[in-house]
Amino acid sequence: MLTIGDYYYQLFHNYHPSRVLTLVYQPFAIGTMSILAYKDEKINTRIRNLAWYTLFSLVTFSHLMLDLGTSGKGGIGNFMGICVLVAFFGVADALVQGGLVGDLSLMCPEFLQSYLAGLAASGALTSVPRLVTKAAFKGSNNGLRKGVILFLTISTFFEFICIILYGLVFPKLTIVKYYRSKAASEGLKIVAADLAAAGIQTNAKSAAVLSYPRLNSKRPP
Repeated sequence: MLTIGDYYYQLFHNYHPSRVLTLVYQPFAIGTMSILAYKDEKINTRIRNLAWYTLFSLVTFSHLMLDLGTSGKGGIGNFMGICVLVAFFGVADALVQGGLVGDLSLMCPEFLQSYLAGLAASGALTSVPRLVTKAAFKGSNNGLRKGVILFLTISTFFEFICIILYGLVFPKLTIVKYYRSKAASEGLKIVAADLAAAGIQTNAKSAAVLSYPRLNSKRPP
């Protein structure tokens, strides 16, 4: 959202979008994380992450549809619609980031460190396609809006790819199956759906742990 802030300032210059949208986003993100921290043991991690990756994609796509449907017009009604979508972004962000941190916490520390480092760099990486799309339409008629439309289209596509990768590829990685099987053998129930997606039955937890050899010396025996 911050990467297309210049476009929103052009449309909603009377409503201070960078300040208002931040204030809308944060309470929903913090509130959702607080609830999940309290209810963590009862939540299916796989369903949670897949559902909210899907929400991310739908909300980004809704931003695109809202702009196309209103022909890029401003006004309080359209701004309120953006605020609602940003609130959903806050919920989805808290669910996905919190879910992945919890998921990777079951594994070796290097996974979590790599994820958090990537998260820190994500702002800069996200800015690259925005700069490219903005430069591509520089000087053209209504170029700022065209750049935003292309950027949102690219973002929606990448978020859809995340759904496929997390749902179909990630749970079948050998090292991921090992750590999730190990967690299940220790009594953790929230990984049951992840193990089922990888073709591992939870009633054979201990055998599943033993069936995956250590891939490096840092993994505990």
